Amino acid sequence: MVSVALVLFVLGRYHSPQLAGVTAFLAIFPGLVVSPIAGALLDRHGRTRLVVLDYLIATLAVASIAVLSLRQALPTALLLAIMGVSSLTNPLSATGARTLFPVLAPRHMWERANALDSGGHVIAQLVGSPLAGVLVGLAGAQAALGASGALFALAALVMFGVHDPSPRAGDREPTLLAAWRGLVYVVKNRTLRGLALTLVAFNLGWGILLIAVPVLVLGRLHSGPATVGFLWGILGAAGLVSALLAGRMSSRGRERHLMVGASLISAAAVASLPFAPSLTAVAAAICVMGLANGPFDIGLFTLRQRRTDPAWFGRAFAVSMSINWAGSPVGSAVAGPIIGFSLNWGLWAAFAVMLLAAVLAVRAIPAGDDAALPVP
Repeated sequence: MVSVALVLFVLGRYHSPQLAGVTAFLAIFPGLVVSPIAGALLDRHGRTRLVVLDYLIATLAVASIAVLSLRQALPTALLLAIMGVSSLTNPLSATGARTLFPVLAPRHMWERANALDSGGHVIAQLVGSPLAGVLVGLAGAQAALGASGALFALAALVMFGVHDPSPRAGDREPTLLAAWRGLVYVVKNRTLRGLALTLVAFNLGWGILLIAVPVLVLGRLHSGPATVGFLWGILGAAGLVSALLAGRMSSRGRERHLMVGASLISAAAVASLPFAPSLTAVAAAICVMGLANGPFDIGLFTLRQRRTDPAWFGRAFAVSMSINWAGSPVGSAVAGPIIGFSLNWGLWAAFAVMLLAAVLAVRAIPAGDDAALPVP
């Protein structure tokens, strides 16, 4: 909900795609910078309590934006400051929750566990994105942000009851040293390094689309904010179906093929958007991208788990996931100026980087298994 509501909030209140891009950038990027420290904390102190901490901070952040906006006390500098500070704890929940799946599930069930992980994400997108769009249209963006904050609080409450069997590292190693060693581990691991290059390009495209699709729908096709939410909901629904189907099959040895195919299909769908004559055409392209997302996630999650030492899940996943996600805020940040000049240029830029992701998946990710890489 919050990603859709936040972009629509900025576009509606400040009428600036450039500011929307910068806001989306600050919602993610500062957290990526401190992700090695987050990973070290997760390995040392376990996952659950740190996931709860991030959810509570997210609750406070989005609620503050909603309340300050209603009071007409939210200058752009304060909005950006809130987003930047709140993003610092994002890796705690993003990495903490995701690394619980391979800890809780036996190795031979990882594909199904990853399908559940991916499916949970897309169910949230399926329900949350349309709900955010409808709330923005009916009650305003502040109401949508307030509802997002309430759901973050509910998520924190649910996580209190989650058992965390994660092995915890000893406390003798300084946190900054542990964070540095996690960064070195990812850099030396050929698979994690290749995944980083591939995902930066792929998510760069998604970061551009996060701004370009609302501008396309609201500006060129003259529809409302609810339509934006429903389009992202279609993306989630298609991703859920494909993830559950892909999760029922073994992906061993085929992970790269899943990622390459999904990148090519997504790029082809994006290439149709500059020519889309109607919302139906846009919805069809979004649906195709969603169908590609499920197999992509299964290949990515399973490959990363198989080629990472379990003792390094927290540190390695925090660094790897943060580098992978770096493309998204950068894409949103550069999308504003590009779309301000030409919406079609922004869409073609998204196409180009998604095509590049397919090439990098072939060239940068090794075919052999390097899971036994020694700890640095």
